[in-house]
Amino acid sequence: MALHFPTRPHVSPPESSRPALFAVEIRTTRWEELVAWYRTTLGLRVLMRVVDDRYALLEAGAARLAIMGRDAGGVGSGRWSLAFEVADLDAAHARLAAADPALAPPAAHAEGFRELRATDPDGNQVRLFAWPPDRDR
Repeated sequence: MALHFPTRPHVSPPESSRPALFAVEIRTTRWEELVAWYRTTLGLRVLMRVVDDRYALLEAGAARLAIMGRDAGGVGSGRWSLAFEVADLDAAHARLAAADPALAPPAAHAEGFRELRATDPDGNQVRLFAWPPDRDR
């Protein structure tokens, strides 16, 4: 079951007066496990993987996620989460539930979308959400 991400939006080149976000970086002591989780469980595409350096760059729609192996990775934080928009939230839930049977089902949000919350193997908060198909954008 593959996750389907929306088509890549047109992104204008950055203005010289503002920075452009290249990637979100996660430092971890569990590099191989985290790369595998984001690749197989979430379905992100690996753009670059350098095993000797414990570095992987994954495509997440218009953004990138870098996973960097470190001897001291730190602890997962509840202060932030990675939010992924998906086309089929039920398919995403089925895929995540296969890795975590205790995962709660998607829930309706007051703003009109449905979302589910998961935790990656390192304890980082991951949110997946989908707008209803009939929503005007």
